Amino acid sequence: MAGAARARRNAPPREEVLAAAMDMIAERGLEKLTMAALGREVAMSSGHLLYYFRSKDELLLQALEWSEGRLGAERGRLLAGRGSVRERLDAYVDLYVPDGHRDPHWTLWLEVWNRSQNADDDARDRQAAIEGAWHRDLVALIAEGMSRGEFRTVDPDRCAARLRALLDGFSIHVAIGLRGTDRTQVLGHVREFLDESLLADS
Repeated sequence: MAGAARARRNAPPREEVLAAAMDMIAERGLEKLTMAALGREVAMSSGHLLYYFRSKDELLLQALEWSEGRLGAERGRLLAGRGSVRERLDAYVDLYVPDGHRDPHWTLWLEVWNRSQNADDDARDRQAAIEGAWHRDLVALIAEGMSRGEFRTVDPDRCAARLRALLDGFSIHVAIGLRGTDRTQVLGHVREFLDESLLADS
């Protein structure tokens, strides 16, 4: 017992473990992220990692939550900027769409989505919380654009749901490296869709 307590005191902070997991996904791919490999990276045993995370599913979900926390802070800064609502909406889209094939954040998202088929209610609620934060920010942005006369009158919630479905579909194409679909093309498609769907008649 004393040895276990000492090991816990000497363990790296949880955030360092999660950051190391994301780095491994970025550098080596998700298939190389095992408890044993991550343990070697942070000088912890697989058993010790399981003490903290209980399972690989939980590790992946916590890594996603950690990554989303960082993205959420960046999204908050972008959306609080001084540009037009449309400029901030473009910034939201730019942050949403993967950087390219095997983007580590989206690689992790796709794996968590895949595993969610067998997830418990707690895990599903936590995933829904992540989705909800993106959705609420988008709804607020669309509503602000309407109030300022930049956007035509729409149902902000329905419009946000449809836009995020479009973004998810295109983002999966980019993340898996689907031939004929790159990030630049996707951003062009989305901006064209926004022009047609939201811009107020001049």
